[in-house]
Amino acid sequence: MPETMALDARATAARSWALARLALQDAQFVPASADASFRRYFRVTAGVRSWIVMDAPPQREDCRPFVRVAALLAAAGLNVPQVLAQDLDTGFLLLSDLGAHTLLDMVDDANADTFFGAAIDTLVRLQRASRPQVLPEYDAVLLHRELQLFPDWYLKVHLGTPLQDTEQGDFDAVAKALVTAALAQPRVYVHRDFMLRNLMPGEPCLGVLDFQDAVYGPLTYDVASLFKDAFRSWPQARIDGWLARYHERAARAGIPVPPWDRFQRDCDWMGLQRHLKVLGIFARLTHRDGKPKYAADTPRFVRYVMEVAPHYSELAPLVRLFERRVLPHVAL
Repeated sequence: MPETMALDARATAARSWALARLALQDAQFVPASADASFRRYFRVTAGVRSWIVMDAPPQREDCRPFVRVAALLAAAGLNVPQVLAQDLDTGFLLLSDLGAHTLLDMVDDANADTFFGAAIDTLVRLQRASRPQVLPEYDAVLLHRELQLFPDWYLKVHLGTPLQDTEQGDFDAVAKALVTAALAQPRVYVHRDFMLRNLMPGEPCLGVLDFQDAVYGPLTYDVASLFKDAFRSWPQARIDGWLARYHERAARAGIPVPPWDRFQRDCDWMGLQRHLKVLGIFARLTHRDGKPKYAADTPRFVRYVMEVAPHYSELAPLVRLFERRVLPHVAL
């Protein structure tokens, strides 16, 4: 076996399964990537050809949404990995390989406008394909459940500063306002993690990864994800320019974007919902799942919140909460 890595039992089984489906006697089999879930990916290489194997333990993950959404997005003209073989009971998928480098690996100050322009075009293509009652609804229950990750995991577990009853009441009021605003937006297909790390160079549009959690929900969710990335921050002036570019292209494509002022507010408030959620998720990854590397990016989301929330009087309780419970513990 040409690879030098030691394989665990599932990786060994995944290798044997993939080689059998590819009718290969031997091939290089090495880690391709891992994500914040329990999924992991391996690259199979034989000569100039390569494929990806997804390993998703069925007691932890379900491959069916990935297969279903991959077919949906491919039919809409998006560039997504093709599912070449599947064993859903075991949790293995054999996928086409879109490449080894994401846009996050490649972006810099000089090429960001080009990459974000391509990302905007890809997002518009995704949203233009939207149809109701195809994907699960991004409803009030899910939006509230995501927001509660912030006090439960980031404040209580990560910072060790649980909310008092009155503070929980204030947070609940802010959460209700954010969810109400989100549900009032036009609804489109929502990737839920549309950012540079999940986009790759490709044709006819960028390659799109990690789409298995896609839903039907607020128009600005993926916009906020793209321009206020979990792993890379940009000056507000550049973000404003990209937002304007998205707004113009989306409107031209027939996507029901609201007028500019309302759109900006929707982006701000939807971004806050996502930032609070991600703070909770990154804390949970650190303390429950043994993935501490994500904690290094939590200050980025604290900054995102404090850059936006003070501009809206309705969100004053959230600002006070951050001033009391978060800022004393976080170096910005």
